[in-house]
Amino acid sequence: MTRRKFALGGGAAAAGALGAFAAGAAAATTVAGGRFDLSVPSTQLIREKTPHNSTVLQSFAFDDVNGHLYTIQLMEGGIQLSGESAPVSGADRAAHGDMCITKLSLAGAELGSMYVKGFGHGVAIGCEPVGTTVYLWTESDASPDSGYGRAISRFTFVNGTVLTNGSSALATHRPVPGSTSNQPAVDMLNKRLLLRYRLDGTVRYRLMNLSDVTAGTYTAVYDIPQAGISADEVFQGFTVLGDYAYQMTGTAYTAENGTNPPSGHGNTYVSCLDLRTGQLVQRSRTEAAYSLDYREPEGLAVQLTSPRRLCMGFASGVSGDRRLSVYYKDQ
Repeated sequence: MTRRKFALGGGAAAAGALGAFAAGAAAATTVAGGRFDLSVPSTQLIREKTPHNSTVLQSFAFDDVNGHLYTIQLMEGGIQLSGESAPVSGADRAAHGDMCITKLSLAGAELGSMYVKGFGHGVAIGCEPVGTTVYLWTESDASPDSGYGRAISRFTFVNGTVLTNGSSALATHRPVPGSTSNQPAVDMLNKRLLLRYRLDGTVRYRLMNLSDVTAGTYTAVYDIPQAGISADEVFQGFTVLGDYAYQMTGTAYTAENGTNPPSGHGNTYVSCLDLRTGQLVQRSRTEAAYSLDYREPEGLAVQLTSPRRLCMGFASGVSGDRRLSVYYKDQ
């Protein structure tokens, strides 16, 4: 069982099983954002830049106040942090949920990094800037069975630090008791948080007000089953803007071994769900970054430029020297 298959689970099969849950009048409120057209061509933002660790990009988020980009990836093997008796392998890092976060300029230059231990796999990351202070939202409390988070946490990015799950520096939240594979995305335009989680074998999305979650109140604006993804697809990331969730699936191709042939420009799909109804609105294959020799879709994020951008992440490069690229749609 791969970590992507574990994360995908049975969401597509269960899409209609529980229906959409809306929290009264709050659900009817019109919010800002509009909806991205997934069929338009994509534009390059960053091409093959290097994060702090050499592993594959998992996801990313923008600090639109201070003009930065934050990426998250599994820690590479061979690193020995303070308090560890010996260097730890990459496989053990993944199993324990140890991750690396990199702060970059919008041109892709590294500006700082930190490590988080025992958190999860990094399927999504949220960025909440408050002036010059940046709070990050990630999964946390990694399960010993899967390496995925059973909670979400909010913490300040501090360059050069190591943060361990359970630290007093963390604000940890469990919006859905008993759930697993918790992953957060943040909509700073509407100040809301979208949680992707697994409960009783079903993958779901829960949209909440960001201030409520921060205060420890987890009332759902909407709570819907994941839809629009077939059981054989590999889930690679999601994000949120307004009343719409965007999700990406696909696998890597390499020019060398002919897998997922570049001549077909890959099997990466981006889809859009209406959080108010739980219905699939649009689904489109993307050929963004098709010319990368190794191309694996990894992460979605919204950039609050004018016009706004739906950004897609891609990993490239050879094993042990992975790079990141970001492309966007802005219609």
